[in-house]
Amino acid sequence: MKLRSLLLMVLMSLLAVHSASAQWDRMTNLPTIYIDTYNGQPITSKTVYVYATLRYIDEQDQMTVYDSLEIRGRGNSTWNMRKKPYKLKFNQKVRFLGPERANAKKWTLLANAGDKSLIRNAVTSAMGEFTSLKFNPGYKFVDLVLNGQYLGNYQISDQIDVRKRRVNVVEQDLPLTDDSDITGGYLLEVDGFQDGNCFTTSNYSVPIRIHYPDEDEIVTSQSRYVRSYMAAFENALRLRAFDDMKTGYRSYVDAPSLIDWFLCTEISANIDGYYSTYFYKDQGDSLLYWGPLWDYDIAYNNDQRITGTVEKLMTDYGYGQTKLWINRMWQDPWFTRTVNERYNELIDNGLVAYLHEKIDSLSDLLQESQSLNYERWGISTKMYHEIVLYSSYDQYVTDLKAFISAHCAWLKGAFEKRQPKNPTPEFETSNYFYRVLNAKSSKAAGVSDTCITQQTNTEENTKEDWWIKKMGDHFIFINRANMLALSDPTEGDVGPTVNIGTRLTTAPEDSLDERQLWDILPQGSSGYYIIRNVYTQHIMNVSNGNTSDGAYIISFTNDSRNTSSTNRLWYFVATREEISEEITGIRDVEPEDYALAYNPTTQELHFGSEQPELLQRFVARVFTADGRAVGSFRADEHFSLQTMPAGIYIVTWQCGGQKRSVKLKR
Repeated sequence: MKLRSLLLMVLMSLLAVHSASAQWDRMTNLPTIYIDTYNGQPITSKTVYVYATLRYIDEQDQMTVYDSLEIRGRGNSTWNMRKKPYKLKFNQKVRFLGPERANAKKWTLLANAGDKSLIRNAVTSAMGEFTSLKFNPGYKFVDLVLNGQYLGNYQISDQIDVRKRRVNVVEQDLPLTDDSDITGGYLLEVDGFQDGNCFTTSNYSVPIRIHYPDEDEIVTSQSRYVRSYMAAFENALRLRAFDDMKTGYRSYVDAPSLIDWFLCTEISANIDGYYSTYFYKDQGDSLLYWGPLWDYDIAYNNDQRITGTVEKLMTDYGYGQTKLWINRMWQDPWFTRTVNERYNELIDNGLVAYLHEKIDSLSDLLQESQSLNYERWGISTKMYHEIVLYSSYDQYVTDLKAFISAHCAWLKGAFEKRQPKNPTPEFETSNYFYRVLNAKSSKAAGVSDTCITQQTNTEENTKEDWWIKKMGDHFIFINRANMLALSDPTEGDVGPTVNIGTRLTTAPEDSLDERQLWDILPQGSSGYYIIRNVYTQHIMNVSNGNTSDGAYIISFTNDSRNTSSTNRLWYFVATREEISEEITGIRDVEPEDYALAYNPTTQELHFGSEQPELLQRFVARVFTADGRAVGSFRADEHFSLQTMPAGIYIVTWQCGGQKRSVKLKR
């Protein structure tokens, strides 16, 4: 009798253990999260947290318990849906999405209630990863059970805040000191809801929310700095010369992130992309960086308030005040050109196929979970502003992929139509250094050892600066760093398609050498030019269309592809740094007749002219800065300063009844 009782007790104990473990089983192939609030308290507020315990059952059925967790509601319109999103706050930092993601207390549980595919936010984050955007919110799908009630498929995602592996800008001193640098970092949002710490800009009436520093930590000096900075940005955007690289709006924006954020917003056709726009500014950095991408569940033609977005630009039809900035930028030929180039680059690199593969992968992963989710919520039940309702999950996935294909095809033509329509003007040089930028890569032609290569356009790099001088009907390019002339050294037979592929180089300036003379020829209405060598008739071209730094600039085929091959198309940006009256290399005197040059390599002075007989008519004299004569030479001869001490010299001469003088430094 005692043995029987003992066996019964053991059996009951085993059943109790099995029952307890079954209570926390995974529901599908995805992890399952069980959240139990203190005393089963309901979550009814977006501001008031409720204490809870969270049990996370991973793919290997291992359970991790997080105690003293806090949970509340989140979102704006999404909080009013039947399937609600939540915000979690742990009592200590956790890597809730694994070792590669942020270590943080705050995380989000997105319901994706208005998105029947459940994956639009995740797909958009993946698109951001395909581009140059630095921070893209993480995503992991789970099944959620709250207080014993199954709520469906949810997405764990980062909270948009400042920290490593999120928006990784410098965190400001708390509290501030007299030596604190308040130039950054800041996390900002154009926020149509105008929640939290918001102000409205004076020029465009754009509502700006300061997310970081936090509302309860930010001080007056920081708020004043942000307001002043945004006012300066908008002032630059309103200037008549707003498109000037140095003084216009571009001096305030990080171009790669601006263009890629804009393209992700338009590719996804997010009607609220300009209603809620995140951007940030780092400490000691004068630029605004755009992103992260956030809140895309109603994108990709998934909101009945604006239908037919397959053939619409959100800058024309979407909501939000950011459009005011972007539509001003559309008036800048640089912006339209760069948008078109970058879009074509992304498409050529396989963006559409990448998004389709991501959609297929995620939808396969979610098959079990989505089935349970729609048993709870209904696959064909309207939750928000869905345009179409289908009877199966796979139909929603197919619809999403079809939209991406059709919209991306349409965008190609839409961006091309935005290109400048006026004919590209004849190139006119001025007394400034220029950057010579490639149409495909937007990188600069610069001196590298003895060759010319493609280089990232860097303001401080004088090897990318060119003094472009008019020489009769042609131009000569003088590099600022070595004061030598751009030259095509092709040997042997020459002609538009003969002996191509020679690497361009620089050589001591000689205006009579046709290898150093170039024609700058406008191409259609693109704003681009080809640069053709007078001697070889070849076109300046990036080798193999390479977009990487260090690619050689070569002498290449001159044919019917000149107007379409971006490898050989160029545009010019003046540095706005005027060339000094003092010459350290070459300096025009009378470009229509003759020019005086100083070659720092040979340390010789000489004149050049297309009329050699003119140079036989006058003599130049050389003086030290204090007026002592050191020599003279006829204009068709060379004069060496090799034996002269370093210093300032004055060269004087008289020609055509006019006395001239030039100062130079040896």
